[in-house]
Amino acid sequence: MLLCMRTTIEIPDPLFRQLKRVAAERQMTIRALIESSLRQFLTSQEASRRPFKLKDGSVRGAGLQPGLQGGSWEQLRDLIYEGRGA
Repeated sequence: MLLCMRTTIEIPDPLFRQLKRVAAERQMTIRALIESSLRQFLTSQEASRRPFKLKDGSVRGAGLQPGLQGGSWEQLRDLIYEGRGA
């Protein structure tokens, strides 16, 4: 048996009217709709707190081509965009 905590909350009248309407449309009790919505909200909050992991986009190869090693980022960028304008 699940233990339940009883509590009282204040909900603005327009929000409560919307809650009643949606509960009726979905044939749910107000309690069930609030519980479902709260669970969904908390789950989404937990999901957004998970650390971001960047997919490994490494490629195989032997590193930079001869002549590019030791170059500055500006030199590399110039070579990358050579012949492409700007």
